[in-house]
Amino acid sequence: MEDVFVARLMTSELITANPDTFVEDAAQTLLENHIGSIVVSSEAGKIEGILTNTDFIRIVAESKPKAKTTVERYMSDEVVTIGPQAHIQEAADVMIEENISHLPVVDEDDQVIGIITKTDLTAYISAVQEPTPA
Repeated sequence: MEDVFVARLMTSELITANPDTFVEDAAQTLLENHIGSIVVSSEAGKIEGILTNTDFIRIVAESKPKAKTTVERYMSDEVVTIGPQAHIQEAADVMIEENISHLPVVDEDDQVIGIITKTDLTAYISAVQEPTPA
């Protein structure tokens, strides 16, 4: 496989939330935009957490959130990230090792600049390689 870097496959038109966003609003954003995660960042763009569709399943199943609960309560704040110049193989390895599907991309100042997902990697591979015969 040729040298392909995260910056080539990541989504850079990122939809984000701040820690004070209400869970209900974040859920509506996911649904309206057909996305599986929302990166939580400060007003300066520094990554603070991530809230995924898996988190929403946990919220509903375990917490039964009350109205006006903020995403800060439920977001994962130990976020695994990657740089834009990392090779996609490294991104895939990190996702497998960490058992995650959404990998925020940050610059050298830890500012969120995009996200790469398992879907992005799968879409890239499916466009490049022929499926293996059964």
